[in-house]
Amino acid sequence: MTMTSSAEAGTDAAPAPRPRPRRGVSLRGLAPRALSLRDAGPPIALVVVFAVFAALSPGFRTLSNVQNILDAAAVLAVVTCGVSFVLLTGSIDLSAPGIMGASAITVALLVANNRNDNDLGLLGVAVAVLLGAVLGGLGGLALVVLRVPSFMATLGVSAVGLGVATLLFGGVQPNITDAVVGGWAVQRFAGLAHLTWIAVGCVVLGWIVQRWSRLGRRALAIGGAEEVLGLSGVRVAPYKVAVFTMAGAFYGLAGVMVTSQLGAGLVQAGRGYDFSAITAAVVGGTLLTGGRGGVLHSTVGVLLVTVLTNGLVQAGVSPYWQGGVQGLIVVAAVAAAVLPQRHRNQVTK
Repeated sequence: MTMTSSAEAGTDAAPAPRPRPRRGVSLRGLAPRALSLRDAGPPIALVVVFAVFAALSPGFRTLSNVQNILDAAAVLAVVTCGVSFVLLTGSIDLSAPGIMGASAITVALLVANNRNDNDLGLLGVAVAVLLGAVLGGLGGLALVVLRVPSFMATLGVSAVGLGVATLLFGGVQPNITDAVVGGWAVQRFAGLAHLTWIAVGCVVLGWIVQRWSRLGRRALAIGGAEEVLGLSGVRVAPYKVAVFTMAGAFYGLAGVMVTSQLGAGLVQAGRGYDFSAITAAVVGGTLLTGGRGGVLHSTVGVLLVTVLTNGLVQAGVSPYWQGGVQGLIVVAAVAAAVLPQRHRNQVTK
């Protein structure tokens, strides 16, 4: 009788609940997440901001001004492509200014210029991009091998890049005379500068890598649940180094683009682009904590920030107020992005 009762009790007992994965991470850990209502926020904000400025300023809604906005967003879009992948992994990258400076001086000295007899053309561009990739990879190695926090590692890489740029600069500014590289900023196709089409190509390439490659899926999974990915047997370190290397290549290309715009190589070619890119990525919906967002999200953020800057100028807002207005919008965007994740962020760092 006792045995029967025990058996019945065992049969009636409810099974232990299975642990549920953390929100934002799929059971496989690598599957891309579907678009949600939160993802629609930045595009809606972009449309609203554009409509408001179009109503306030007739000059804002002209075709020529829209072309100017897209051209102005080109370099920042390329830098943000690289930043987005780093943010997806939950890291911070501050190496853009140094890498862009080193690549800008390098390409200016390798293509036709006033300093030497070099005329490598597109090969010089490739070398500058490769230099950016190498410097970016150094930041990744410092992160995974030396266990240096990402923001410190990349800040050090930026200092190295600025040092290399200063050494190559040699006190004499290299002005480029190469027709191809110099023409990227002035020659147009379908109403847009060639630099803008290069930026479009980078965004498409970044989206393909994020959506269809193993590197992109691993980057998203690392930011979502790195410890789970490691326990499943995946070696995380090589993917982190690859992400920083790819980001450095994007920064290197951005340095080349700035050289094309200015017609000269400058050590400070990338000044301010690190924080501008992080701002644009966060505004677009890419989380600083990783695991959510991506290249397309960040590109919307780039357009939103650029439209905001252009619109404030067109509306006649004082430059003294523009920075404050942009800062308030950034804080609001970060707060809106972090609010759904408050259960994950028990402390504010």
